[in-house]
Amino acid sequence: MTQKICFTKQGQVALLTMNNPPANTWTVDSLNRLATLVDELNGDDDIRSLVLTGEGEKFFCAGAELSVFADGDKGKAHAMAQAFGRAFEALSEFRGLSVAAINGYAMGGGLEAALACDLRIAAARAVMGLPEARVGLLPCAGGTQLLPHLVGEAWAKRLILCGERLGADQAQAIGLVEEVVSNGEVLTRALALAERVEGQSPGSVAACKRLIQSARRRPLNEGRVRERDAFMALFDTEDQREGVNAFLKKREPQWRNR
Repeated sequence: MTQKICFTKQGQVALLTMNNPPANTWTVDSLNRLATLVDELNGDDDIRSLVLTGEGEKFFCAGAELSVFADGDKGKAHAMAQAFGRAFEALSEFRGLSVAAINGYAMGGGLEAALACDLRIAAARAVMGLPEARVGLLPCAGGTQLLPHLVGEAWAKRLILCGERLGADQAQAIGLVEEVVSNGEVLTRALALAERVEGQSPGSVAACKRLIQSARRRPLNEGRVRERDAFMALFDTEDQREGVNAFLKKREPQWRNR
């Protein structure tokens, strides 16, 4: 049976492709596979970044399969919510750079998957929204928590409370995506951006990412202390000495992730 999350390596980039036709919707199994894949990638020193995209031209991901919730079974809903939490928290905490290549519609849990990534590149045809309230639900995979950090409270309320959908250009204008490219170029551009991390120290990238994300929930004074502590911790690594000496000797560094 075809995996609903396909995984391939492209150099030091992991390409994860949501593959559940016709709309690449999430299931408990595909969410669990995503969480497992990300955990495995965290232990693979050859992987520096990942790109998440959808199979086909029309859909990045349309969210959860609504038929799961049709009978109002709270047990099924709980299992789905927990699977969403595990998968997208794992994706958010991936040690390297994560890039969402939004190739088409990104709705509900599809947009929340993109929000869990570090960067978002959208195809010109992409459409984004969080329409859960229209069917008596709410975003349970980080939408209400992550979206305001990117676009501000008012725009988050427009998308969630009013059910507004955004095209790619408007999403870029409000900061929901960082870049819009032509429809056939979104994956190429996302992979090129992910590959840029290969020139950076893996330990530095992981430490910087943790600090940036922790700034959402920590006071500034505490963050400054943690930043200095993380800076000093890098001096216990081989890569710190390699990076500085490579620069001084005008050669490319050879990262060992240690």
